[in-house]
Amino acid sequence: MNRTLVHALFVITVLGLGLAIGYINIPDAWYRSLAKPNFTPPDWLFAPAWSILYAMIGIAGARSFLDQRHRSPQWPLWLAQMILNFLWSPLFFGLHQIAAALVVICALLASIIAFMLVSLPQDRISALLFAPYLAWVAFATLLNGSIFLMN
Repeated sequence: MNRTLVHALFVITVLGLGLAIGYINIPDAWYRSLAKPNFTPPDWLFAPAWSILYAMIGIAGARSFLDQRHRSPQWPLWLAQMILNFLWSPLFFGLHQIAAALVVICALLASIIAFMLVSLPQDRISALLFAPYLAWVAFATLLNGSIFLMN
């Protein structure tokens, strides 16, 4: 299979699903009514930040998918973090389940770290592509936890 096509399909799929989930679960009056810490970013920042991150996640996913010959848990970890990522917004914004979303984002953070650790020896590029994602999700975990404690 053409590697460029696989990369393009992964980026388009991850970006498309991520943006669709974000669009369906746009912050509403409920979210605006919550007490939030003073370090909460403005709403407009999320779509561009996630667009960049989803492109990087898609590239790492394509690389992991194409390089499964090592029989490492890299590909299953990529899938696991993607499921957790796509689950968070519907839980938090859609169902208003702050505590459940906090559990999911903590698991997401752990899966990102695990993916990076497993990827590092065999695919340093994929591990590095996840570094900004790790930073963003660590921040989002702090934000989710703060909102949980404040509400």
